[in-house]
Amino acid sequence: MPLSTEERKELYGRAKGLRKDIVTVTSESGGAHIGGGLSALDILVLLYFKYLNIDPENPSWEERDRFVLSKGHAAIAYVPVLARRGYFSFDELKTFNKFGSPFGMHPDSRRIRGCDASTGSLGHGLPMAVGMALGARVLGKSFRTFCLLGDGECNEGVVWEALMAAAHYKLTRLVPIIDRNGLMIDGPTETVMSLEPLEEKLAAFGFDVLSVDGHDLDAVGGAIEHAIAAGDPSAAGETVGSGGKPVCIVANTTKGKGIDFMEGEVPWHYGSIDAELRIKALESIDRMYEAIGGLA
Repeated sequence: MPLSTEERKELYGRAKGLRKDIVTVTSESGGAHIGGGLSALDILVLLYFKYLNIDPENPSWEERDRFVLSKGHAAIAYVPVLARRGYFSFDELKTFNKFGSPFGMHPDSRRIRGCDASTGSLGHGLPMAVGMALGARVLGKSFRTFCLLGDGECNEGVVWEALMAAAHYKLTRLVPIIDRNGLMIDGPTETVMSLEPLEEKLAAFGFDVLSVDGHDLDAVGGAIEHAIAAGDPSAAGETVGSGGKPVCIVANTTKGKGIDFMEGEVPWHYGSIDAELRIKALESIDRMYEAIGGLA
């Protein structure tokens, strides 16, 4: 079902506010992996404020959907989303990346309320998500597992082993989403280690592949709904999570999205923001959402 006018306005408003939150936390913490956090943010907003079946008041609820941030360095986007979703106070993020804080550069599920997996060592998130999806089947649970990967992370061989397993076991209630911003810490992905033709490779591994604009909330939402429908046991006519082809979403994004001096710039894989850059960044975010046409 397409986003309603009210949903679209609310979600774009959430994304605008969270982009500003990312700037605030980065400036106060001394630095963060801000570029990849901004590229992934719109996906996180859709998942946490529309699609995930979760309860912030009961983060250990057994029937909840699971989410794994395989690109764990994007915690700078992930933890503000968790805070704004109600898992903990946003004020707690004043300690982000400080000694003794539960909030480091990568998420720690033992210390962050609402976090399902500790990640940061690239390539390990999707295998964990495959295990969660298989566990759900064994236990007869109907929850879904979403996993957000970076495109540079797809250099890791274990990612492809996990994709092969997911397709083999027909894990249609597992939804991998690749943040395809085209850049990694050392440069463009196609220069460092070419991924193309990415969609064709994923299809060859047994996935129904959807390639969308990762900043278009309607497009990403439509892809997520397609993936959800594919994992509906009533539609598949089989046991929970054991239908046909699982769906993999390739979300084409821009590193540093929303901040003009960061967009598409490799050095902003990780960076710090002083008082002057903070003002410029916030002004750039305002301009981007003004151009969208009053949605936020």
